[in-house]
Amino acid sequence: MGTDIYGFIECRHGYSADGDPAPFWQPAIELDHLYDYRDYAAFGSLFGVRNHPGGLEPLALARGLPEDVSETVSQAHLGHGTTWITWAELAAADWEEATPEPDTYLHRYRRSAPGDAWVFEERAFPVDRLAELSGQAPPPDGRGWPAGTEWEDGDVLLRIEPLTRRQTVHAATWAPVLTAMRVLAERHGDTCVRLVVWFD
Repeated sequence: MGTDIYGFIECRHGYSADGDPAPFWQPAIELDHLYDYRDYAAFGSLFGVRNHPGGLEPLALARGLPEDVSETVSQAHLGHGTTWITWAELAAADWEEATPEPDTYLHRYRRSAPGDAWVFEERAFPVDRLAELSGQAPPPDGRGWPAGTEWEDGDVLLRIEPLTRRQTVHAATWAPVLTAMRVLAERHGDTCVRLVVWFD
């Protein structure tokens, strides 16, 4: 059975309902307007849920609901693995941090034209499929292909390499979430924007 992510982006600003001038948290947008994928590498890298990439510590593991969570989010909350992370933490993360061992998936890169830079596209296939895809025989010692092994086919490159945190939180799917948080943070401050999530 699959695991789905739910949540809200919240902002801290303004006045409370009773006129208290102290900043308080308000829901800005529900997560499913920006993100509706099952990306277990990202769930693990960010929140320690599902497939946690070995060697990458989750950025926001099992924090529960924030004590000052907005009423809307508190009432909507149903599920497990509840946690939250601020834009300040995301902005400060080391996105080039890599697993100590090669990923168990082949990384697929693509380029627009010969001579262009290869651009990471996705974690494509289990590493043991390289022989089938490339026609190359695996190393005879039984230890598998080493990091750095590549197979190029036209505008596609398959590579065995460690997995970076940036590759787990793929721009193709997470860009709307990160962009919304960044824009809100430019207006309200990096510590005044957070993503509150839970899983089911």
